[in-house]
Order: sequence, then C-alpha cells, then structure tokens
Amino acid sequence: MNTVVFSILLLSGIGLLAGIILAVASTIMTVPKDETVEALEEALPGANCGACGYSGCSGYAQALSKGEAETGLCSPGGQEVANKCAEIIGVEAGAVVLKTALVRCMGSYDNTSDKMAYDGLHSCAAAELLAGGVTTCRYGCMGLGDCAAVCDYGAVSICNGVAKIDPDLCTGCSKCVQTCPKSLIKFVGKKAQAVVRCSSCDKAPVVMKACKVGCIGCKKCERICRYDAIHVKDFRAFVDAEKCTACGECIDACPRHIITMFET
Repeated sequence: MNTVVFSILLLSGIGLLAGIILAVASTIMTVPKDETVEALEEALPGANCGACGYSGCSGYAQALSKGEAETGLCSPGGQEVANKCAEIIGVEAGAVVLKTALVRCMGSYDNTSDKMAYDGLHSCAAAELLAGGVTTCRYGCMGLGDCAAVCDYGAVSICNGVAKIDPDLCTGCSKCVQTCPKSLIKFVGKKAQAVVRCSSCDKAPVVMKACKVGCIGCKKCERICRYDAIHVKDFRAFVDAEKCTACGECIDACPRHIITMFET
C-alpha cells in the first residue's frame, strides 16, 4: 500500500515539476508580438492567396511592416485594404494594380487533339499522372476543369476543351493558379497589353505537330518590338507588361496568332 501511495506522489511531483518548467520556459522563450504586423493582418482579407507575391497575408504583413513591400499589392482587397495598410504604417497609399488570372494556352479542340481516350477520374491532376496528360501538347490545357471547380466566383469555364477566365469576375484569389497541374494560369494586370497565350517550350517541329497555333519561337515578335518588351526564351515568347505599350505590332507579326491583345 505504501508503495502505491509513494508511486502516485512521485508521478504527481514529476508532473507538477514538468508543468512549472514548461510555464517558465514559455514565458522566457515567448517571441514578442509585433503590434504593427497584427494590425496589418487584421486589415488584410485573409485569403492567403499569394497574389501579392508573398507566402500569404502574414508574409505580406511582415514585409509591409519592414518597408519592403508596397501597399497596393493586394488585388482581392482592392484600394480599401491598401488605404488601411498605408494608414497603419504611416505612408501614402499606393494605387492598386488589379490583376486577373489568364490561361496561357489556346489548345482548343480546333487547334489540337487528345493523344489518348482518357476514361479516368475527371480531373486534370489525375490525368497529368498518366503519361503527362491526355493532350498532344505536353504543356497544353487538358480541359478537365480543376481550375473551374476551385473558383468561388464563377470566373473560370471550359470552352471547347480549354479553360477560359472572365476578367470581370476574377478577383485574383489565385486558387486556379495554384490548382493547374500544368502551371498554365498566370496573373496579368487589368490593362491593355499584349499577352502570349501559349506555354509550350518545345522546338518548332514538335509544336507544329502538336498544335496549330503554338508558339514556335521564331522571334518575329521580338524583332519588331520597338520597346524591348518581348523576348523569346526556351522557344517561347514572353511580354514584359511594364514595357508593353499595347501598340499591337507583335500581334500582327506573329505567324501563329498566339499573341493577342488583353483588354478589360
């Protein structure tokens, strides 16, 4: 009987001592909270979408508090959130550059085809696991709608085998960007600009065999641009939105008609 009592007392003592040690340690090792960061996190929408270029609202708040980021990067929050953040850190609010997601592919059934009869789970992520996808272009949209399924705003639809995004409905939450297994969806600013709607990095003969409109890296767009806004890298054209004047010369020069004018 004495042994049982002693054991109970011993275990109770050890538990009490461990509790005291943990309480002291938590007090000593507590990381002080930054009130500015907390206020910024409360002001941000909490979407954690990454549209601002940071890991989430917390990462953006920390960058703002350190003066490492501008206040107008939160597309979902808009100008109202930018104004609140600017007030918290004591700076002038920057203008919000609204962004929309854009599908960089025109691989509809009119321009390309499937390389197999896919009868699996109706999901791009699942189809991607099967020999890199079902389309003849290994970079192309499979049109199975993972992006449309995650969009809470009805901005994404599947038309003729390829995803399309309505910029008027897109809030820039980035769910579709994160969901696409082909990384075809990227953000562009809601302004007039030339955009390359192709993501293929294959050489011209491979592209021409797989798609009627895929970028072949001919560099005609690069040579005609007077503003150094477009360059070809890895057999694919890229447009620098900051330099693009929306003159449309690269669009006229593209023999594959893969460069279009983006307007809202």
